[in-house]
Amino acid sequence: MANIPTQRAEALTAWDSPVSVVRFVDDARTVALERLGIRTVEDLLRHYPFRFLDLTSTPTLAEVQVGSDATVVGRVHEVRVKKPRSRLTITEVGIVDGTGVLLGVWFNQPYAARRFAPGDRVAFAGRVQLEFGLKQIRTPFAEKLGEEDDPTLTARVLPVHRATEGISTNWMRRLVAEALGQYSDVPDFLPARLRIERDLWPLTSALRCIHFPEESADAGHARRRLAYDELFVLQVGLAIRRHGLVDERKGVPHVLDGPALTALRDDPPFSLTGDQTRAVSEILADMASQRPMNRMLLGDVGTGKTIVAAHALAAAADTLAQAAMMAPTEVLAEQYALRLGPLLDTLGIPWTLLTGSTSSAQRSETLRRVAEGSVAVLFGTHALLEETVQFAALSLAVVDEQHRFGVVQRLGLRGKGEAVDMLVMTATPIPRTLALTLYGDLDVSYLRERPSGRSAESNVTTTVMGPQLRPSAYERVRLAVRAGRQAYVICALVEESTAAEAKAAVREAERLRADVFDDLRVGLLTGKMKPADKTATMHAFRAGAIDVLVATTVVEVGVDVPNATVMVVEDAERFGLAQLHQLRGRIGRGEHPGEFILFANPSTDEGRARMDAIATTADGFELAERDLVLRGEGQVLGERQHGLPELRLASLIRDADLLDQARADAVALVSTDPHLRTAEHLPLARELRRRFNRQWEWVSSG
Repeated sequence: MANIPTQRAEALTAWDSPVSVVRFVDDARTVALERLGIRTVEDLLRHYPFRFLDLTSTPTLAEVQVGSDATVVGRVHEVRVKKPRSRLTITEVGIVDGTGVLLGVWFNQPYAARRFAPGDRVAFAGRVQLEFGLKQIRTPFAEKLGEEDDPTLTARVLPVHRATEGISTNWMRRLVAEALGQYSDVPDFLPARLRIERDLWPLTSALRCIHFPEESADAGHARRRLAYDELFVLQVGLAIRRHGLVDERKGVPHVLDGPALTALRDDPPFSLTGDQTRAVSEILADMASQRPMNRMLLGDVGTGKTIVAAHALAAAADTLAQAAMMAPTEVLAEQYALRLGPLLDTLGIPWTLLTGSTSSAQRSETLRRVAEGSVAVLFGTHALLEETVQFAALSLAVVDEQHRFGVVQRLGLRGKGEAVDMLVMTATPIPRTLALTLYGDLDVSYLRERPSGRSAESNVTTTVMGPQLRPSAYERVRLAVRAGRQAYVICALVEESTAAEAKAAVREAERLRADVFDDLRVGLLTGKMKPADKTATMHAFRAGAIDVLVATTVVEVGVDVPNATVMVVEDAERFGLAQLHQLRGRIGRGEHPGEFILFANPSTDEGRARMDAIATTADGFELAERDLVLRGEGQVLGERQHGLPELRLASLIRDADLLDQARADAVALVSTDPHLRTAEHLPLARELRRRFNRQWEWVSSG
């Protein structure tokens, strides 16, 4: 702070003040603003416009072209509400400008009439149509314009901020203008060198122009600066975290020519794909270094992450150290033990499994062997995090489906050793921009290729059908069972809920047993079942003792039953694209092709687009990109677990180039000043702590 002038430091501190310090914000408006998430002065200053009405060259009502998207300005001449038939009201607001007439039309929104009165100066924006010889805009974006005595309402480029009950858009502009007048003069935390190199506006100018631009281009320049800020601060935080995890610690340099790893390389259970070979090389190079590994293995469904992880486990065992492999569910942990255990046995690597269902006697024996170092690989669930689990020499932590664990849990496993190498894995493809945003502190290895014979395009067919075609789908299940195969029926809910109209697994299993598949063996698997019951059910399904397994998304990740070839998903429109893609990956995993049948009746354009995407796209990474576009990054980012700073302006869809620039700049800066201690970087250090807030410990902990 000694390097920041006192007056500007006080302005920065005021950003954290309650919004009530802003002129005109009384108690009632304080409550209203809180509904918009505006609690501080900074929240108000960062309540950016969501659109702009460019009034610099609006056409007259006579000039505006039918079929064009336009903004027009006029005065309200007449407001009418008509009711041509039952359950239909039409609100018409006619505006004039001396050259012509245009109608704003709202259907079944009679309250729209209360917004306007004859003589009001207004702007309408939308698609211009011609109806009964009159130009009209249906459901226009409408904004009242001020008169000459209020500059915040008569700007040539009019900002439109999100408003709420009790605060109109006009009043929101006025409050923002007041906050700008009092508090926008804050120190610019971005180093001057970067501002010049990236041709970015000063912070104060950007704040003023994002809210009240004089020209449309000004808003674009301001947005670019503020979006860069959001991405840059995030990337600096991730770079500092990565530096603390990797560059400042000395890990275990693992042996790469030991007997287990050599045997695995010389005689793998199957030929590796190019992506698998590349990922193994990247992981082993990290493990051979004295710098702790901090890597994500990001693979599409069926691309073979397990065999890649096996190489890392072998390297740890050859180094006479230990590895822990943690999965989010007992079903998945047991499956890893079943799939990797025999391979480790052939390599001479002692291993064991620890879950919540492990008996007391077996648990005590396992803890003893792990503590003395006679177990080289420990598979398990959250049970691995318990204080009683003590390793003799943990050097590698592998976390599967890492997004299902919190940051504290991942750090808890890593903390059971000194400078432990960390490998996190996920079968949920993530768009590149999202990976850089959420996991910028990690190196990433990608698996896109599927092993020979496991091409998603050729091995699984996807069909979307209406519920009325259910008998046809059930016949496909019967045909599969007659051929010696098995099937899944997936439901969104475990039990019926009055709050949701969706098939529930418990009731559906009862119905199928009684009315549809009364001659077949129908099982049930949900996340609410006791662990022992879940284990028994999965063992029975794997052994072929269950023909049709009714389940929730507990089978979404990692379940591997090669004999299962048909999956029927009820209420498919309720699932996200990533979930559906994961579910599809549970079938067609053996020599026989799979059928993925979705019962769906989407009522929205987004729902229909998702069904079309899953039916026409088998590539998980392409689906992830489409999901990002369909749902928007706000919803996708809302699922993150570490509470990273919010992106208010930056878009992972439109700002990919800006993200690359911000990441490159952040990495370069942190490499020269990892603790931001130089005078030039002190304002940045302060801004970083402000924006990460409670997550600063996560950033700085390493």
